[in-house]
Amino acid sequence: MGTPPQLAYIGLGSNLESPIEQVREALNELAILPLSRLVAASSLYASRPVGPQDQPDFINAVAALETRLSPLALLDQLQALEQQHRRRRQRRWGPRTLDLDLLLYANDTIDTPRLRVPHPQITARAFVLLPLAEIAPSLDLLQQPLSTWLEQVDNQGLERLPNAECAANATI
Repeated sequence: MGTPPQLAYIGLGSNLESPIEQVREALNELAILPLSRLVAASSLYASRPVGPQDQPDFINAVAALETRLSPLALLDQLQALEQQHRRRRQRRWGPRTLDLDLLLYANDTIDTPRLRVPHPQITARAFVLLPLAEIAPSLDLLQQPLSTWLEQVDNQGLERLPNAECAANATI
């Protein structure tokens, strides 16, 4: 009966035009992607920007999706959502209304010009690791427990927002 569902993890971030609402709306949109089901979403976190510091802080979260979409089809859907949120790619690590990163797709390793999974910076970013650990605490990442990576990364000013749980908040 077609492709079996695969578990994918999506990083969400925004620092423009009501970032909390941008991330919450994107989570709602992820929940209705074709051939996909939102199974968990982390709390929201505030973080300092990576790269240029002349921009507002970010709001971040991580979502888990069960999907029958291929990795590239899922990437296409994520980029379409970014465009719906008027994402402009003006400079690397610059401000944005919405950033959706395909962090992990099943246990796949993908290295193409268009997509790299696991995400190349996943182990260096507290704003990804902490929300990921919230929804998938027993996850192994690059052949090590997620907790090992968390112990090695600087907090980078990450702060969980009070009362910022998402509707799909669950542990998988």
